[in-house]
Amino acid sequence: MFGATNNKITALYCRLSQEDARMGESLSIENQKSMLMQYAKEHHFPNPLFFVDDGYSGTTYERPGFQKMLDEIEAGKVGVVLTKDLSRLGRNSALTGLYTNFTFPQNGVRYIAINDNYDTADPNSINNDFAGIKNWFNEFYARDTSRKIRAVQKAKGERGVPLTVNVPYGYVKDPEDKRKWIVDDEAAAVVRRIFEMCMEGRGPQQIANQLKADKVLTPTAYKKRKGMKTPQAAPENPYGWCDSSVVNILERREYTGCTVNFKTYSNSIWDKKQRENPVEKQAIFENTHEAIISDDVFKRVQEIRQHRHRKTRSGRSSMFSGLVFCSDCGEKLYYGATNNYRTEDAFFDCSLHWKYKEKCPTHYIRESILECMVLKHMQLVTGYILRYEQYFRSIMEQQLRLESTEKLQISKGQLERNEKRIAELKRLFIKIYEDNAGGRLSDERYDMLSQSYETEQKQLEAEVITLRQEIEVQERQNENVERFIQKAKNYVGIETLDPYALRELVQAIYVDAPDKSTGKRRQHIHIKYDGIGFIPLDELMKKETA
Repeated sequence: MFGATNNKITALYCRLSQEDARMGESLSIENQKSMLMQYAKEHHFPNPLFFVDDGYSGTTYERPGFQKMLDEIEAGKVGVVLTKDLSRLGRNSALTGLYTNFTFPQNGVRYIAINDNYDTADPNSINNDFAGIKNWFNEFYARDTSRKIRAVQKAKGERGVPLTVNVPYGYVKDPEDKRKWIVDDEAAAVVRRIFEMCMEGRGPQQIANQLKADKVLTPTAYKKRKGMKTPQAAPENPYGWCDSSVVNILERREYTGCTVNFKTYSNSIWDKKQRENPVEKQAIFENTHEAIISDDVFKRVQEIRQHRHRKTRSGRSSMFSGLVFCSDCGEKLYYGATNNYRTEDAFFDCSLHWKYKEKCPTHYIRESILECMVLKHMQLVTGYILRYEQYFRSIMEQQLRLESTEKLQISKGQLERNEKRIAELKRLFIKIYEDNAGGRLSDERYDMLSQSYETEQKQLEAEVITLRQEIEVQERQNENVERFIQKAKNYVGIETLDPYALRELVQAIYVDAPDKSTGKRRQHIHIKYDGIGFIPLDELMKKETA
């Protein structure tokens, strides 16, 4: 039975979305409160209590005020629910109808939408008959508004205007132009330090622990301290860094000075879950603001993070972890230590040899010996560049051209074949659809073929993205040489090897099996430098002595 008993609450529900707020005063929360309270008093509804959702869309029902009211309803504490109109309750016609036709009546709740003259106490009213149509129009309004907002956001995003509301930690909005970002020097210093620690071989948890120990404010705590807007609540521990916060910073491409739009998407206005958008569907605009991290460092950090750093039983890890490979089988070299756990006895050996000794010979090399060999090679390379920069440049550009010409032809040929096959698959999709619609192809056969074509198309499209990236890299080899030369100049005269220098210059180190044929143990390494590959140092040195 509907009605209001003296010991039950009269729930006065108010809602205002950001879109509604632009409509003006008539939809404001204060206006709704005034109307609902006046109606409750005039109709002698007892124990009025407000439930408010300010800034929440009607397309979702996961609103704190609404959920709190629902809890009270299901607890049997509510007699009447009042809203300004049906759209305040929600803009999903199916769910709104579910609450008004089932949830409220089952809990003995009378519902009134004042401006729509809707009252569940009068089921025979013509206004109640029109409620379904009004709910549909309310939903249509939400869909139409969503389409318009998406269109505006798409246009802005394609022009390179940052779509993110919250500026990344390390930047602040330019007071003269809110669409532009400027560097926040204090926070930017922390960002640079995080990238440096990663380049040194530290993992996200190790970096977080270090920042916590040094009492560095977390991004949220820092923004709160500076009076900046942030959607997160103030943390209990202002220095409580966690690995996820570090990972978020390390993966944020905006630190290289570019704007990245369309990083996430949602399936519909009803599904608010944000999903990751593939990189190929994102819009990236270079040089839109000052960079905090260079492109080279960002790229190296992403490569470093793809490799797990193996620790010894004592918990130590090496700066070479993830960089050292077997020259024969190509597998990684595992990092290990002897039973006494002395640092000078730490070593690397082929991971395949550890598992199956008969498949690959030992490539055992002490870490201290490896460090000396790499340092000496880097000293020779940087010293040579200092003395013969132009000759080094010409030789490396020539070598890269010879290496890339064949690869480029193969990559372009494969790209062309993939693109032709994708176009063919699209035509096949249309054909089997028409055959199925015309009754010439059974539903079972159609489902099987369409699934097979779709799987193949996705695989080919992924390959196309990889091939285009490879072709772009191969066509920009001269730029890679120039970048390497400029980085190498920073390490001329290097006396000790540190993790940052190692990972900035070196992409991989290949270790040969030891040669004992002369009675002495001899072992060679081959260093693949970042961006330019293997440097023919012996040939370059011959030129110097000629």
